[in-house]
Amino acid sequence: MEQHLEFQKSTDAQLKEIMKEHKLGLSLGEARHVPELLGRNPTLTEATIFSIQGSEHCSYKSSRRYLSLFPTEAPNVILGPGEDSGVVAIQDVGRDRYGLIMAHESHNHPSQVVPYEGAATGVGGIVRDVLCMGGRVIGTLDPLRFGEITDHTSRWVANGVISGISGYGNPIGVPNLGGDINFHKSYNDNCLVNVVSVGLLRESELIHSMVPKDAAEKGYEFILVGKATDRSGMGGASFASANLDEDQKESKKSAVQEPNPFLKRHIMASTYDLFKIIKERGWLNRVAFKDFGAGGFVCSSVEMVSRVNLGAEMNLEAVNTAYKNMEPHVIACAETQERMMWCVHPDFTQLILDHYNKKWKLGSVADNAGAFKVGKVVKGEKYVLMYKGEAVVNAKACDLTEGFKYNRAHTPEKKKLSEPKYKVAKDLGEVLLKLLDSENIASRRPAYERYDKQVQGFVHIEAGEADASVICPLIDENIPTDKKLVGVALKTDGSSEYGEISAYWQGYNAVIESMRNVAAVGAYPQAVTDCLNYGNPEHKESMDELVEGITGIADALKSVKLKEFPKWSVPVISGNVSLYNENPKAKIVPSAVICCVGTMPDYRKSITMQLKNRGSVLYLINARKDELGGSEYYRLGCGNEGKNFVGKNVPKPDGKIVMNELIALTDAIQAGFVLSAHDISEGGIAVTLAEMCFGGRAEGNTGIEVNLKNVPDKKLSADKKLFSQTGGFVVEIDKKSVAKFLATFKKASVPVYDIGKTKAGTYTILDGRKKLIDLPVKKLAKTWQEGLWKKLK
Repeated sequence: MEQHLEFQKSTDAQLKEIMKEHKLGLSLGEARHVPELLGRNPTLTEATIFSIQGSEHCSYKSSRRYLSLFPTEAPNVILGPGEDSGVVAIQDVGRDRYGLIMAHESHNHPSQVVPYEGAATGVGGIVRDVLCMGGRVIGTLDPLRFGEITDHTSRWVANGVISGISGYGNPIGVPNLGGDINFHKSYNDNCLVNVVSVGLLRESELIHSMVPKDAAEKGYEFILVGKATDRSGMGGASFASANLDEDQKESKKSAVQEPNPFLKRHIMASTYDLFKIIKERGWLNRVAFKDFGAGGFVCSSVEMVSRVNLGAEMNLEAVNTAYKNMEPHVIACAETQERMMWCVHPDFTQLILDHYNKKWKLGSVADNAGAFKVGKVVKGEKYVLMYKGEAVVNAKACDLTEGFKYNRAHTPEKKKLSEPKYKVAKDLGEVLLKLLDSENIASRRPAYERYDKQVQGFVHIEAGEADASVICPLIDENIPTDKKLVGVALKTDGSSEYGEISAYWQGYNAVIESMRNVAAVGAYPQAVTDCLNYGNPEHKESMDELVEGITGIADALKSVKLKEFPKWSVPVISGNVSLYNENPKAKIVPSAVICCVGTMPDYRKSITMQLKNRGSVLYLINARKDELGGSEYYRLGCGNEGKNFVGKNVPKPDGKIVMNELIALTDAIQAGFVLSAHDISEGGIAVTLAEMCFGGRAEGNTGIEVNLKNVPDKKLSADKKLFSQTGGFVVEIDKKSVAKFLATFKKASVPVYDIGKTKAGTYTILDGRKKLIDLPVKKLAKTWQEGLWKKLK
C-alpha cells in the first residue's frame, strides 16, 4: 500500500526530516500547504509531484509575475509562450503561413555534475519540445558558459559538454546552427548549458499540447511512446531548483537522465511518418502531443488536461518499465529520456499503437520501448493515478500544475565600481594579439568542428562564418520559387562580463547584440527566445538581479519594432528560467541568454563578415563611447601583465537608435550595397576589423588601413577607440555603391563614418600620421585560430 506522509501533525523539525528522507524539494510553508489542497496528508507519490510541479524549474514561482513584462504578441506570432515551444511566421503562402518553431531550455546543474550526459540530454529534451508541435526539427544552437579556462575542472566540463552535444546531436540528424561560448570565473562550479531547438511547420498543421475541450466527452485516451521508464532523472526538476553544493554532486548524478540518440532518431522518423497519416486523415484538431519534461509521466499527462479544466484517470501499471516492482512515485515522476505522450480520440488509439509497435518496431531498437495505452481523459478536474488497485494520486489537476507563487523581496547589491587607472601599453599590436588569443574571442572551431552543421542540406551560412547562421528551410517545399527563397538567421548572445556591472544592462545588451548579429547577415529581427540564468531567488540581491535582468530585456524589446508591423515590438515567443545557479562559494553573474531569429526575402543575398575585395571603403556605424566596462580589454588588464579590471561604464545602447541602424543595414544588404559586415562586440573595432580580414574560417588575407582620426568620439584616447565595446557595425562597401549606401542610411537618419579602406594582407591602424598597429593578417589569423584549441587541451 502506498505510504502516506504525516505532514499535518508533524513539527517543523519532523517535517524537515520527512522531506530529507524522501528527497522532497518543498519548503516548510509549501509542505504545510499541500494537506490544505488535498484535505488530508499526501501519499509519497503526491508529495513527490507537488515537490516537482511546485519547483522553480516547473512553476516559475519567483519569476512568473515579472515575465509578464515581456511583449509576447504580434501579428507574426503564430504561438506565443505557454506550450512546449513558440512559433513565429517566416513566410506567407496563400492563406497559410510557414512558421519557425522555437524552444529554449537549460541543463545547467546536470552538465556540471555529469558533463557529457547532462549536455546530451539537454539537446534531447529541447528537440522533443519542438517535435511535439507537429513540425520537423531542423536545427539546434548551444550557448555555453564555463569557468576559468585555467581551471582543470572547467576544462573537463567544457570538453565533456561539447562532446555530449555532438554525441547526441550528430546521430539524430539535426544540424547545429551555432551558439556562443564564454568563460568566466563565476561559472567555475556552476556551468551554464543552454540549448535552443528550431523546427518548421505550416500554421494549419500545428499540434497543441492540451487536449480538446470535448476530450472527456469523446473518451480521449493517453498513449505513452518511447523508452522504458527507469530511475534516471529522478528528482531532476528539484535538483535544478536548488543550490549546487559541492558535497552533493556525487549523490545528484542519479538525477541526470541517460541519453539514447539512436532511439530518439527512430522515434523522430516514426513520428514524422505518423504526422503524415494524421494530416491525410484530417485528425490534426483531434489529437494532442507533448514531451515528457521535468516531472516525467505525471507532468506530461496532467498538463495536457489541466489547461482545459478536465481530469484524467491514469494507470501506472500500463507504463513500460526497465525493472520489475518499481515504486509508483518513481514510475510517475522519473525523467527518463526519449518519451512522449499522445492523447487521441479512441478511434485512433489502435492505429497509433500499431504504428510504433508493429510498423516501426520501437521495441527492437531499445529494450521494452514502444507505445502503450496508459489512461483516459475524464470529466471534472480530478487527476487520479492508479497503481495495483489503489489511487496513489487523487488531486485536482489544476492544484498539481499551479505550483506555488511568491512575491519575493529584492534589494540591489551594493557594488563599488569604478573605472580603472592604467598605463596604456606601448605596443597596441601586442594587445590586439592577446585579445585574439583570448578564450572569449578566439575561434570557436574547437566546438563547431565536432558538430554536424550541414545535415538536411539547407544551411547556407554555417555557424562561425558570419555573425549569425543562415538557413533556407523552404528551399525544398512545393511552393512558388519566390517564396522558397526566404532566409532565416539565428544567433544567441549574452555577455557574462556585463553582468558583473549591471543585471539590467546585461539583459538589455543581450537582446540588442543578438539583433545586431542577425542584421549583420541581412536579416531583420522577428522574435526572440530567452533563458534567464540567475542565482538563488531566496537571496534578496540575487532576486533583484533577476528582476533587473527581466526589466532590461523587456525594455530593449519594447524599443525595437517589427519592420513589417511598426506598431508592434519584437516579441518573446518561448523561454526558460534557470535559478539557484550558485553554491556556498559563489553565485554566477547575471546571465540572460537571448536567441534572436530574423528573416530576409532572399537568402542568396545574405553576407558574411569576411572582406571581399581590395580597394573597398570601410564605414563605421555608431560612434565610439567610453564604454569599456566589462570589456575583454579591461579583463586582460589593458595589456598590463597580471592586471585584471572590470570597470563600470558598461555599453548602454538606445534601442530606438539601434532599430534605425537595423532597418538601414538590412535594406542596404538586401539591395546589394554591402559586401561584408560585422558587429562590434568583444574586443571593440580592433577585433571586429581583424576578424573581417581573415574571416570565420581564418582563410582570408585581405588587409585594412584605418585611421582613428576618422573615428568619433574624437575626445577618446586611441586605445579606447579601438577596444571600446559600444555596439555597432563595420561594413565593407564597393566604391561604386558608396552613394547608394550613404543615401540608404541618410534616409534612416543613421550617421556613418568613413574610417578607411581595404588593401593587401596587412592590418594597419593609424592615429593621424602615427602608425599604431601594423601586422600581417596571417599572423592575426593564426593567433585567433589557435587560441582556444591550445587552452582547451
